[in-house]
Amino acid sequence: MCVPACKQKIARDLGRRGFLRAAAGVAATLGAAACVPSAQLVQVATTTILPAAGLQSFSHVVDLTHTLTTDFPTFGGEQQLEIDQLMTLASDGYNLSVWLLNEHTGTHMDAPFHFSDGPSADQIPVQNLIGPLAVIDIRSKAEADPDAQLTPDDIAAWEASYGPLPDGAIVAMLSGWDEHVRTEKFRNADDQGGMHFPGFHIEAIEMLLGERNAVGIFVDTLSLDYGQSADFAVHYRWLPANKWGIECVANLGQMPASGATVVVGGPKIAGATGGPTRIFGFM
Repeated sequence: MCVPACKQKIARDLGRRGFLRAAAGVAATLGAAACVPSAQLVQVATTTILPAAGLQSFSHVVDLTHTLTTDFPTFGGEQQLEIDQLMTLASDGYNLSVWLLNEHTGTHMDAPFHFSDGPSADQIPVQNLIGPLAVIDIRSKAEADPDAQLTPDDIAAWEASYGPLPDGAIVAMLSGWDEHVRTEKFRNADDQGGMHFPGFHIEAIEMLLGERNAVGIFVDTLSLDYGQSADFAVHYRWLPANKWGIECVANLGQMPASGATVVVGGPKIAGATGGPTRIFGFM
């Protein structure tokens, strides 16, 4: 999600903000594992990797990222990606394009800086971008009511089945909304211009902040807040708490409810409020 105030904020503050380097890169074994074919579900050799993040070994990788196109649906409804091809293989010997891109387009990160004076995307420690995934399934609620929200009761029901949320968890709302990404239902706008799609309830965010130790949240919709939100309460509470979120996540239905680990390849552009992000789910 991107709001006009965000652009004003960047224009005001970029001149005075110093930028820190992000922490050291992921181990070389992770880089090798990530360089897999682009199919959504990839069979790979079992490899010992990232034990500190709870991942001892894996046999499958799921791409949790939508392919970004110029007509990808956006929160405001306007086109947010333009591609200008400068060079072609036939004429110049190589292909090269220029992108004009709104940070909050496609599968993308909301960094703390998006709604606060907190860290920009490049300043998020890499260890906070890797963690155990908890997929909370609210598809039945979302099918019955597009304004459904993930609540503390949904978190409690997940924990009743799978145990306490892991330390450093990345909590994902599975509403099934990614199935609508190429249709008008993804935005689900009404005649007054309002939208109807699921999101996190502010009480669930308070629970994650006050009683659990999650580092990030995923939604498979256009916003961390549900579509009818008028105050962006989740954004204004979660992001200023030095947390991050990912919007428009794909293929969460391919992930187990518990036991997987995700690696979030967040953007590393100085001062970024977020940006298109490649996400891998290891099982």
